[in-house]
Amino acid sequence: MADGWPGRAETWLGSWFWAPDYDVAREVLQRGTGAVLVLAFVVVVRQWRPLLGEHGLLPVGVFVARTSWRDGPSVLRRWCSDRFVVGMAWCGVVLAGLIVVGVPQRGPWWVTTLAFLLLWAAYLSVVNVGQRFYGFGWESLLCEVTFLVGWLGSSGGGVAPPVLVLLAARWCLFRVELGAGLIKIRGDRVWRDLTALDYHHETQPLPGPFSWHAHHLPRWWHRVEVAGNHVTQLVVPFALFAPQPVASVAGGVVVLTQTWLLVTGNFAWLNWLTVVLGLGVVSDGAWAAVGSWLVPALGSGERVPDGGADLGGPAALVVAVLGVSALLLALSVRPARNLVARRQLMNASFEPFRLVNAYGAFGSVSRRRDEVVIEGSTARSPGPDDWVEYAFRGKPGEVHRRPPQVAPYHLRLDWQMWFLALGSPGTRWFEVLLLRLLEADRPTLRLLAADPFADDPAGPAPRWVRARVFRYRYTTRDERRRSGDWWVREERGTLVDPIDLARLRRLVGPEA
Repeated sequence: MADGWPGRAETWLGSWFWAPDYDVAREVLQRGTGAVLVLAFVVVVRQWRPLLGEHGLLPVGVFVARTSWRDGPSVLRRWCSDRFVVGMAWCGVVLAGLIVVGVPQRGPWWVTTLAFLLLWAAYLSVVNVGQRFYGFGWESLLCEVTFLVGWLGSSGGGVAPPVLVLLAARWCLFRVELGAGLIKIRGDRVWRDLTALDYHHETQPLPGPFSWHAHHLPRWWHRVEVAGNHVTQLVVPFALFAPQPVASVAGGVVVLTQTWLLVTGNFAWLNWLTVVLGLGVVSDGAWAAVGSWLVPALGSGERVPDGGADLGGPAALVVAVLGVSALLLALSVRPARNLVARRQLMNASFEPFRLVNAYGAFGSVSRRRDEVVIEGSTARSPGPDDWVEYAFRGKPGEVHRRPPQVAPYHLRLDWQMWFLALGSPGTRWFEVLLLRLLEADRPTLRLLAADPFADDPAGPAPRWVRARVFRYRYTTRDERRRSGDWWVREERGTLVDPIDLARLRRLVGPEA
């Protein structure tokens, strides 16, 4: 160590501990994660009360009374009022927004680290009590990445990012991609015979505005897509740890494939956060080379060697990064074993703080699409023509409605409706949803695209609700030309017979 210990750690550390060619990567990782956090906390602000609040579909107060801190550390086990949660979420929006514009990064490293740790603790608190509404792999991914990028230091001091943290970010991306690739190969045969995309664009949870078009691409192209997916998820991840410029190319491949998923589906912020991780692999030299190729004038002039970053940094940051790296290495054992396990777990956390997780998606692909359609009626004795359908924001409903683009925003209720149609267990939340519709509960109705009874002369609340199951498929090109519809549907059965408010209250019980 030289000059000013314990203030700075330089000399021999500079040759391996700091990464002076990754200033852009640090900005992308920190600001990109901050942008996703802004959105994630906005979702909490808008959806907490009707889903998990005191009068929600799955009230957190009931959940925390039945579980313990060991089941999931959360400050909401102590304070879970709607006012506290929404206030905490607004604080998260503001703090994450400050990171996006780079305010904490202008100060010393510990200011940036503290900001990310506060955001990690707040969002972890929500996820750990969010029950099925937060049971998605991208929730754990956001927790892990938020904790991780906080240790990249700050750009304000002219100190390069630590190599170990950049490697940890690549290890995270490696698990996201390889985990998804392995779960597919080990799972459904349609991934092995290259026919998965004959079905996926039609049966995915929330199709997007271009999903119909993607579904109708030639079948040979679908085979190419699946084969390319296998290369991207089973081969390319290993190149993330190769020397530059190979690693930058691998990161670029991940970004390109994730961009295609952004265009053809709605997977909340999963693809967006993966793009951030992919761009975090690209070196400053690679950015400069691409810029020079796209705009030749950018290649003129003398480039500052190694990005101009200092090959040294605060000793306290060195100690902190070494300690955190040792912790993450120890916690990586079980996720690494999971990758090679015969019974690979998908989207699993092996410790309650969600610091190193297992990822994977679509180990099986649905061949048919069923949707639960909820209807209400104000008639005393409703006939076949007296029912009005509730329209959801994202999930398919009326056949003429084009699937909307909603990602990276997360429509949590719409996703649960997809799982419900697949036959997922635990339907109490759905029973409470029907109850809230009969009560014309305003927060719940704001989760939907519109309230069909808002202007009904008979009153703002229906007398009855029911739920029917329909089989959906995309229209063919010819059907679309003739009808203008995006879907064709046929009734498959009844999930809930017509039921009124009194009967449903008895069914749900006093807790609702």
